[in-house]
Amino acid sequence: MRFDPSVIVLRSVVEGAFSVRSIKEVMEARMHKFTLILLVVVLLVPAAIAQDDMTELEPWVCPEGFEGQTLSVFNWSTYIADNTIPDFEEACGVTVNYDIYESNEAMLARIRQGNPGYDIVVPSGDTVGIMIREELAIPLDYELIPNAVNITTELLNPPFDPDNVYSLPYQWGTIGIGYNTENVEGEVTSWDDMFEYMGPVAWLDDRRATLGIALMLLGLDPNSEDPEDIAAARDYLIERGSNVVSIAADDGQVQLERGDVDMTVEYSGDIIDLTYECECDTYAYVIPEEGSNVWIDNVLIPVDAPNPELAMVFIDYILHPQVGADISNFTAYASPNAISIEMGLIDEELLNDTAIYPDEELLSNLFFVRTVSAEAEQLYNDAWDEMLIFLGQ
Repeated sequence: MRFDPSVIVLRSVVEGAFSVRSIKEVMEARMHKFTLILLVVVLLVPAAIAQDDMTELEPWVCPEGFEGQTLSVFNWSTYIADNTIPDFEEACGVTVNYDIYESNEAMLARIRQGNPGYDIVVPSGDTVGIMIREELAIPLDYELIPNAVNITTELLNPPFDPDNVYSLPYQWGTIGIGYNTENVEGEVTSWDDMFEYMGPVAWLDDRRATLGIALMLLGLDPNSEDPEDIAAARDYLIERGSNVVSIAADDGQVQLERGDVDMTVEYSGDIIDLTYECECDTYAYVIPEEGSNVWIDNVLIPVDAPNPELAMVFIDYILHPQVGADISNFTAYASPNAISIEMGLIDEELLNDTAIYPDEELLSNLFFVRTVSAEAEQLYNDAWDEMLIFLGQ
């Protein structure tokens, strides 16, 4: 699966919301309910559509009957807007317990041991596939998630969850290199620029993506299940890891800002958010010319969730155009919400940044991490652990 940029570039204007039970019905309903009033070149034309020209955006309203209840969310760090949780608590009269994790593996390990009480988790695509395979997710009820119609069509029906039975997109982005422009001489354009750098470097603690990048650079399938390929990727990284001082647990941007490293492999939004926050030219983010990983993180309700109905309502809430825009504007990741984009709710500077919303040329060099067999998953885990030992991490 890869994005067709034209799907994001050309969008239709929604006339009204409606209730459906499955993602298939979402797609059928969109064909009836969407009208091509205006084709919006959202990535090519800087001017966003004024809300006055659109159907008026109504605020999200919580269904009745949830007052006094509790929702428990398990999400990545720095991955939600400051107002998202408080506004939901106020709208529904509920309490939200919010915990964070630093990797898919950490989240998955907690759920595999027996769900300790989480109603919402936010796994990446291949981890969604694993959770479905291991019966660790429950199906969504689309009658409680009418805002599912707002999602960009190209992001629906992914290979890891056909028909989106269990999950819906939350944010999407890329993995690339963040670096300190004052310490690194010249422009970074290639993975070799990092591998051959003489200063301190951090790699991202994302084993499938990192090993996938090595497989890609070797000219192999980034999702190979061949033991020899996976071993070759491990060795490729070991041979190029002499400058690695840290395997960053989704905090490479912190290490970069603190001066612990001059370069770090990181998720796009973490570095881009740093560049916007500092309002300086000290930091840069690049998708190397050889290619990299593009990913979709998804909202999912784990098995044995204490409050699945409130979890469905929360999913509907974050798919509201304004709520979704607030999250993407805060995290600096790409929004899966077509209506947020159409209505000009995404910050223009972010929307026009090809590091966040890659253009067609960049997209052609990106790969998705796919769900592999349990046996291959173990091979990747073993290869990663062996690499860490060799690198002294």
